[in-house]
Amino acid sequence: MKIAVENLRREFGETIAVDSISFSFDSGQIYGFVGPNGAGKTTTMRIMASLDEPTSGDVRLDGLSVVEDPERARQHIGFMPDEIRVYFDTTVHDYVDFFARAAGLKGSTREDAVADVVKFTGVDGIRDKYLRALSKGMKQRVSLARALVSDPQILILDEPAAGLDPRARIELRELLILLADQGKAIFVSSHILTELTEICHGVVIIEAGRILEQGSIDEVIEKRAPKRTYALRVVEHQDRLVRDLLQFPYVEHPRPAGHEIHFEVEGTEANAFEVLNHLVGHGYRVVEFRQTKANLEDIFMNVTEGKLQ
Repeated sequence: MKIAVENLRREFGETIAVDSISFSFDSGQIYGFVGPNGAGKTTTMRIMASLDEPTSGDVRLDGLSVVEDPERARQHIGFMPDEIRVYFDTTVHDYVDFFARAAGLKGSTREDAVADVVKFTGVDGIRDKYLRALSKGMKQRVSLARALVSDPQILILDEPAAGLDPRARIELRELLILLADQGKAIFVSSHILTELTEICHGVVIIEAGRILEQGSIDEVIEKRAPKRTYALRVVEHQDRLVRDLLQFPYVEHPRPAGHEIHFEVEGTEANAFEVLNHLVGHGYRVVEFRQTKANLEDIFMNVTEGKLQ
């Protein structure tokens, strides 16, 4: 299935929250949606999930219009909001079951769907607990179960990793990769950009309602990271090493990073070789020298300006 956002625009009075943006992605792909707070991400995702209407433009699912036929479109979409609304007298099972009923599932089909998704998301052990008693991580799992219970082809996830501890983030990442392998199209926003780099096939970067960059991860990184970044580790004299690196005309921003020194090199790999050759020739005992790959965090800082609408 192809998901195409076409010239989407959303106005709130004089404020343009989403300014004529277009992009697309396909089944089996994880696409990241990146931007500062107030960039228009949640508004865009709510329109994609048929929960809000655009001022103009459309979202099409293999040609099916989310704007013109939201009821049919909704059958293909699972939406996970940025925060689960807590119903104080609702258990985990009842919460997921409610959304299964809302999706039109009935009888044993509904019961099986709820049982399967509760097990898949790892909340079967707390199915009888009330939502108000759950940790942030468990609430996020329940919210994901809600989005998955109707077995949608498209998942739209708004900050699913927010507030999760490292173990929970790793488990969420593994779940998303598994779901993509099953053929689902996944559109996910997150502020944890290094993790998006690891799992996403592509990315859309937005600021002040406008797209700044989009495409595959490799394409965006190649386009926006023209300088090569290197990591260097020596046995001793690390403090002096930073001063020596500053003497090279094509070396920029040498800085300590734990037990390493990171720096950028303009030009070709031959320039990096000259740096390494010089350091070894001047008595530095180099134990590691490698090129590091730029990630979305680097690109984000490069292309955005922190604008607010």
